[in-house]
Amino acid sequence: MIYAIIEASGKQIWIQPGCFYDINKINAKPGEKILLKKTLFINNKKQIILGYPYVSNAYVIGKVLKHLRGRKITVFKMKPKKNIRQKNGHRQELSRILIKSIQINN
Repeated sequence: MIYAIIEASGKQIWIQPGCFYDINKINAKPGEKILLKKTLFINNKKQIILGYPYVSNAYVIGKVLKHLRGRKITVFKMKPKKNIRQKNGHRQELSRILIKSIQINN
């Protein structure tokens, strides 16, 4: 089992080839291949590679499946004794990516 930990859209994500993940929206069209170079950690059956802070010569190849929106978050602000109440909602724009492979160049 090979897996890696990458940094994408300000978060660290534990990934495996063949699985899909939702990250913050990236500027790529659905069906387009992407290259994620910020690899922090790689574990294949032979060795463990740790980056300082990133693993050099390592990248992850993925494919954008679709763009979607996350679930709605309700934001409610209230100031007591002032009769001020404000209710807003927010839905985060996301991209669903499929991880094709994890590449290491020696």
